[in-house]
Amino acid sequence: MIELGVNIDHIATIRQARRTYEPDPVWGAVEAHLGGADGITVHLREDRRHIQDADVRRLRETTQVKLNLEMAATDEMVAIACALKPEMAMLVPEGRHEVTTEGGLDILAQESSLKAVISRLADAGITTSVFIDADVAQIEAAARIGARVCEVHTGPYAHAFHDRGRDAEAPAVLAELDRIRRAGAAIRQLGMRFNAGHALNYYNVQPVARLAGIRELHIGHAIVSRAVFVGLREAVREMKALMREAAQDGE
Repeated sequence: MIELGVNIDHIATIRQARRTYEPDPVWGAVEAHLGGADGITVHLREDRRHIQDADVRRLRETTQVKLNLEMAATDEMVAIACALKPEMAMLVPEGRHEVTTEGGLDILAQESSLKAVISRLADAGITTSVFIDADVAQIEAAARIGARVCEVHTGPYAHAFHDRGRDAEAPAVLAELDRIRRAGAAIRQLGMRFNAGHALNYYNVQPVARLAGIRELHIGHAIVSRAVFVGLREAVREMKALMREAAQDGE
């Protein structure tokens, strides 16, 4: 059964815009859970632009669903993860000047160091995930370093979908979707879990949710944006309904 992990970073973004105490990301996690979220995702960035250390500690103490900690592969972040023990730690590339994560992790360029990071996380009992582009060479490298989960970067698909007027049958959209499909097949063949995420929204999510073997979608910005108008609980409920509907009709 396909699952939904809700990224609540941008609840913290709103709070940090005023350097105040509201809205509270932990409250957001509870609302997401009540709306049907199967997990909560947060990205503790090195520059602490939205989620703060205290948020992650409080989420670890209060969440009743899976906690997925997105993080750079640095000693600081590994130490935090090993102390807090989220159910999953997802290694992502990180740049100080990017607005959001702009591409997948280049595992091929840093296999030995990433393998050591994943070993430390695994020794702490944490499921390890890597956020990568839909590239078979990167998937094979993920298997070599011991990742248990690969989250495929869906940004190129989402951007093609938007640029082609939300036409799900446009050749460029179908080509990007096929890249994700083939990546998913390779991930599963190598014994890893196939997750996906980035820039998915209420209009483009269903073709991805229909893909064979996909386990989780991680979605944040679209859900928080919709929550401004309908509330977070309802926004999560609507997204999960779309995903489940598509998965039932899937490949």
